[in-house]
Amino acid sequence: MNDILPPDSARWEWLEDKVRAMMRRYAYRNIRTPILEHTQLFVRGIGEVTDIVEKEMYSFDDRADKDGKHDQLTMRPENTASVVRAVTEHNLLYEGGKRLYYMGPMFRRERPQRGRYRQFHQIGAEALGFAGPDVDAELILLAAALWKELGLNDWRLEINSLGQPEERAQHRAELIVHLEQHADLLDEEARRRLHSNPLRILDTKNPAMKTVVDSAPRLLDFLGPESLAHFEGLKAILDANAVPWTLNHRLVRGLDYYNLTVFEFVTDRLGAQGTICAGGRYDYLIEQMGGKAAPAVGWALGVERVLELIKEQGTAIELPVPDAYAIIGDAAAWPAASCALQALRAAGVSVQMHAGSADGMGSMKSQFKKADGSGARFALIFGQAELADGCVAVKALRGDKGDAVQAQVLQPLDAIASWAQGLRSAG
Repeated sequence: MNDILPPDSARWEWLEDKVRAMMRRYAYRNIRTPILEHTQLFVRGIGEVTDIVEKEMYSFDDRADKDGKHDQLTMRPENTASVVRAVTEHNLLYEGGKRLYYMGPMFRRERPQRGRYRQFHQIGAEALGFAGPDVDAELILLAAALWKELGLNDWRLEINSLGQPEERAQHRAELIVHLEQHADLLDEEARRRLHSNPLRILDTKNPAMKTVVDSAPRLLDFLGPESLAHFEGLKAILDANAVPWTLNHRLVRGLDYYNLTVFEFVTDRLGAQGTICAGGRYDYLIEQMGGKAAPAVGWALGVERVLELIKEQGTAIELPVPDAYAIIGDAAAWPAASCALQALRAAGVSVQMHAGSADGMGSMKSQFKKADGSGARFALIFGQAELADGCVAVKALRGDKGDAVQAQVLQPLDAIASWAQGLRSAG
């Protein structure tokens, strides 16, 4: 777990602002769920024989009540189960489907690696109550539009269909037979999963098992007409929007609740852990969690990984700087200067004020140096002479090389609103 400090935190805010704007364009609304949930929520929702539940969750017994009873709680390892719990608990689908998104920390006790910590952050989008492939495609198009907005281009989209439970059951039986015939080539993890969750073996990263996995029965060959039509509908919309995709027969996702469409956005720039966004359809999870049966689909992206990819690609992120830096001649100027700065801030101008110390305000030269280092476009000079005339001196600090040094311009303190606009940073 790590701290996020300035100026790096500005990169997070930049990303979050981009996401909020994109979600508004697609009419997705924000939902915020608790970090702590009952452990059983994730056992039921994610699956008892998944890596998350078996190895990675931070779970603990809450303090006992007066009768000695206690709840078992878990710090959320993912947020889809929590969103479904909230939607069910508050009957949000009563008036029809909902498009929701979230941002926040998740927690898994796994080996820290590039772009992944034990407290990591996800942004997710969930569309609940919609059954067609059009909404599957909408979510993928939303993510692709976000990558464009963020300046990311080194990614590929991999898709697959897991079909429906009965189709998956037929495939599962054939898959177990195939894997048993090659049992001597399976690693310890695969042998452990052979009868509990054999589909996850297809997602192995062990190169020694590649031949076995590549020759395994393909789930797509077991899909019926309706599942195939759903998948073809998704591909048609992606093709119409010129979103390139690759069919990955080994793409199964790590959670039990998926059916039909599954997808991942992958990059080769971040090493073996190259998935930056992944999701799929989970039409049975709402009913499984105690709600009225309703279809749903969603995705989540890893914030740390996306920011790492942005950095790796060299995408420029404009860090925030103040519009103006206030230079204070001496402590006697504080009252008048603070009133002027408050008026500027109320007018939408970002101003950093030079702070005094036990030794005074410091020389004007040192203050100008700090003003320049702040990145501000203007210096506001609150000197004794200027204040005596009811004015502040405004000096431009930025400009193209070769420009003549601009002279200070006096601005009246009683007409701040009329010149505040000119202090706002250019886009």
